[in-house]
Amino acid sequence: MAKLPTVAIIGRPNVGKSTLFNRLVGKRIALVDDRPGVTRDRREGDAELLGVSFKVVDTAGFESDDPQSLPGRMRAQTEAAVAQADAALFMIDARAGVTPLDETVANWLRGSDTPIILVCNKAEGKAAEPGVYESFGLGLGDPIALSAEHGEGMGDLFTALLPYVDREDFEEEEEGDDNPDAILKLAIVGRPNAGKSTLVNTMLGEDRMITGPEAGITRDSIAVDWQWPSPDGRIRDVRLIDTAGLRKKAKIEDKLEKLSASDTMRAVDFAEVVVLLLDATRGLEAQDLRIADKVLEEGRALVIALNKWDVAENQSSLFNGVKAALEEGLSQVKGVPLIAVSAATGKGLDQLLGAAFETRDAWSRRVSTGVLNRWFEKAVEKNPPPAPGGKRIKLRFLTQAKTRPPGFVLFGTRVDQLPTSYQRYLINGIRKELGFGAVPVRLTLRAPKNPYGAKKPGEE
Repeated sequence: MAKLPTVAIIGRPNVGKSTLFNRLVGKRIALVDDRPGVTRDRREGDAELLGVSFKVVDTAGFESDDPQSLPGRMRAQTEAAVAQADAALFMIDARAGVTPLDETVANWLRGSDTPIILVCNKAEGKAAEPGVYESFGLGLGDPIALSAEHGEGMGDLFTALLPYVDREDFEEEEEGDDNPDAILKLAIVGRPNAGKSTLVNTMLGEDRMITGPEAGITRDSIAVDWQWPSPDGRIRDVRLIDTAGLRKKAKIEDKLEKLSASDTMRAVDFAEVVVLLLDATRGLEAQDLRIADKVLEEGRALVIALNKWDVAENQSSLFNGVKAALEEGLSQVKGVPLIAVSAATGKGLDQLLGAAFETRDAWSRRVSTGVLNRWFEKAVEKNPPPAPGGKRIKLRFLTQAKTRPPGFVLFGTRVDQLPTSYQRYLINGIRKELGFGAVPVRLTLRAPKNPYGAKKPGEE
């Protein structure tokens, strides 16, 4: 039987961890009392939230005592629970606000490899609002405001937990991130008559797709499961998706061609890696760059293949010219793999498949908050952000919010004034120095809200 994903609940004593535990498991298993320190050992239970099942672990309150003392040994149990969990809920008391011990726990959690969700408990009523706003400064993302006792905010908690506890998503991410031999969803796109169907047929070793000199033979996106015998002796699973050719939108008048183009873009959404196939006899055209831009906008990993290499002339200058044009035309992502192939002869196909698997690995990569912020601190020290109007922009923390594609959240003050050039500096550094290569990287800027800011007319 598959192991359920595990969620640990952590925080200082008496913030309501056991109350939330009881609500998630649907019965009063954990003892609850106003006195701090009631829970000592880790307690596990089978939880269900809006139809999704997972295992939840209640932990002792985190205290900064001698490791040999009872509170110190309880803290060691909490640390072990976090290390073994698929996600952890860090709970604070919104009515009490952020305490020094909360900050100590947050500092420790930012160095953890486990995804952390910040939870502000006892958030019912206006008295809790300042504490919720204050929690933004902990650098652990947007807080989830809830009341474990009254059941308020459980929908928001469900949304935040879903990427880590949903069984289908959990198995897929675990397979994709931890198992490099998981099936690769690979879409082949390009202009009409670039050789997409011929390429798929050559990979499969059979005439699976209809091909011919006429442009636009393929109308539907066709997915075929295939096993690639890689040069290192491994058999790797690939789901090949052949798609209709994409012409310039202004030239598409036929309704069926419009439907085919929409179907191709749905195939791009489904894929993990997209191979953009160029026709070497025609070089790089504006439509190729438009297709590449669209793929990157959708957050897919991109590999570019220069097809019909067997009949291309002046190969060296052609390859270097296309490479230089791509560097200029795809300035948002430098270094997209460019592979010379021949769909007719099979030349370069192993290199193409190898590049696709490597690119997916980078697209699926997750960096721990500790490693990320050690790099981030050096990057900011090396090149501090500007001070527009003489007012300093203070950058506090950087966290990775998601993978596939990788997305990061930058917390700081006045980040709305952070120049695009500085954001590019950070994104390029993430790609180059943290192993993300030429995959699309998202950066979101967040600043703590000011609970004492001016109110709009009509607000109480």
